[in-house]
Amino acid sequence: MLTLNSLKRFCLLVTVVSLAATATRGETIRPNVVFFLIDDLGWADLGCYGSQFYETPNLDRLAGEGMRFTDGYAACNVCSPTRAAIMTGKYPARLRITDWLLGRPDRPDQKLKRPDFQKFLPLSEVTLAEALKEGGYATAFIGKWHLGEETNHFPEHQGFDLNIGGCGKGHPPSYFSPYGIPTLKDGPKGEYLNERLTEEAVKFMEQAKDKPFLLYFSHYAVHTPLQAKPEVIEKYKAKAAKFPAAGPEFLPDRGRNVRQIQNHPIYGAMMEGLDDSVGRVMDKLKELGLESNTIIIFTSDNGGLSTAEGTPTSNLPLRAGKGWAFEGGVREPLLIKWPGVTQPGSVSHEPVISTDFYPTILAMAGLAARPQQHMDGVNIVPALKGEPLPERPLFWHYPHYSNQGGPPHGAVRRGNYKLIEWYEDMSVELFNLKDDIGEQHNLAKSQPKRAKELAQRLHNWRKSVKAQMPTPNPDYKPSTNKAEPKQ
Repeated sequence: MLTLNSLKRFCLLVTVVSLAATATRGETIRPNVVFFLIDDLGWADLGCYGSQFYETPNLDRLAGEGMRFTDGYAACNVCSPTRAAIMTGKYPARLRITDWLLGRPDRPDQKLKRPDFQKFLPLSEVTLAEALKEGGYATAFIGKWHLGEETNHFPEHQGFDLNIGGCGKGHPPSYFSPYGIPTLKDGPKGEYLNERLTEEAVKFMEQAKDKPFLLYFSHYAVHTPLQAKPEVIEKYKAKAAKFPAAGPEFLPDRGRNVRQIQNHPIYGAMMEGLDDSVGRVMDKLKELGLESNTIIIFTSDNGGLSTAEGTPTSNLPLRAGKGWAFEGGVREPLLIKWPGVTQPGSVSHEPVISTDFYPTILAMAGLAARPQQHMDGVNIVPALKGEPLPERPLFWHYPHYSNQGGPPHGAVRRGNYKLIEWYEDMSVELFNLKDDIGEQHNLAKSQPKRAKELAQRLHNWRKSVKAQMPTPNPDYKPSTNKAEPKQ
């Protein structure tokens, strides 16, 4: 009679034989990759990063099961450049995709004119999706693309087998059906976008479960318009009424009122919907038996909105937010779970950036590096194993005026020090992020040697990537004041 223990031993033997046969044939069991890219999510918006108002139990669970990075960065302070950097492993300046697409037109109240930057991700770029597809992966893109207005620049032309929701739009006309998204069929009236996209993600995983897959889940949330399910908004209205305020709700900084407190009910409801989505995907992976062989990466494309467009969140202790050179504009939540590699509940303080995902994911998948493609990224697998990375500079280049009030600038971080160069007058600010994460103390005058060295690094880098610079605006009239367009 076949006992339970003997049946278990038999099943284990079958598995071992199957794996041995696979290895004998030279085949590799590659991990699945689920990549969550959130729109406008701030560094302090998750419970595991200190938020006491937003409820993110599933994301906190992901942090507990994987590694949380304290110094993860977006390649730009607005969306499209960061998205291009993830897809290509190249800095936005090298790609000449330096603003959201199609960008904000020049205005008379600007001292500088923007350069003639690239308005789409060229098809000549070999994207991360194309590299994984060549390695035997099924690939799906779900959500926001924003890397080209024309249909021939949509995700299905950049290595994705499936595209649901990806188009030239930078935000959904509505989070409730009818959505107004040309690549997403409308659902029943009133259907919520987060839930619909999650349903599509679950369907893809069910269909692709028998081969390695890349699920690139690029949420439109938590970008404007600020819309969420009414009953969840009411929950956060009640919570906000009881939430203690330790100080003023807004304080001025560089001509903008900056939110200091997280208490926006609609944004709280949007955060809960986002967290629910991540939790549902995680639960489905477990249900399908894929949890132990699936890498999950979760991050954002730029900082949270704290200075404009409803100013729904606070990035404190970071300064400013989306559209700015300060940490609030570029430092992001970054959670990575790699079963069997990342220590559950671990924390890394290594500075990493969007360009690093391409070479890192290839290494995780056991695929060959493509250094001529992802030339600006590094493989951060050592950091995922708890080891230090070689020190290197990180760079930013934004030759535009942002919708959120940020002026044209460049920046470099090396070690604990960060230098910002403002292009209007080429003045610099130097900060020690270890001692001054809020960037309140400019050290440029007290440490001129360090400031000069970092500025030279930034200048040399701009020259090496052929960065486009803004030019003087002959129509400059400082009295002009127009409303900001939305992305």
